[in-house]
Amino acid sequence: MSFQRVGLRFAQQLRSPAFRPALRSTLQRRFASAPTPPGQGASKLVGTADNAFNRERAAVKAHAAATSDLWRRLSIYVVIPCLILGSINAWNLWNEHWEHWEHLPPLEERVEYPYQNIRMKNFFWGDGDKTLFWNEKTNYHNKDKQT
Repeated sequence: MSFQRVGLRFAQQLRSPAFRPALRSTLQRRFASAPTPPGQGASKLVGTADNAFNRERAAVKAHAAATSDLWRRLSIYVVIPCLILGSINAWNLWNEHWEHWEHLPPLEERVEYPYQNIRMKNFFWGDGDKTLFWNEKTNYHNKDKQT
């Protein structure tokens, strides 16, 4: 039988009045049912659906719903406040550090001890005197200055 004949016969069956109520009831049942929200329990398993595999899957689904609810609550009520408190603490420490830094003498007037800024050979970037993480505000090195 060719595919065209199979298609035509199927189309004729779809148009038959006996097939329409069965199709309509199936579609109405499918679209009318809504999944149960997590934590509100699933429908009871009956008939052939009541087997060990389906019971285990239902238990896993209930456990996953409870666990995800726990982690959502932990994220909202524990992690976010800890992040806020840690940010406030870091901000205060940052401000205290720079208030303390303002009272120090300028970089050029500070004592440069022999163990600071030891250079056995020049770095291969820049002028060869500054490290890769050199910060002009906090680091100072004068090659010509003797201690």
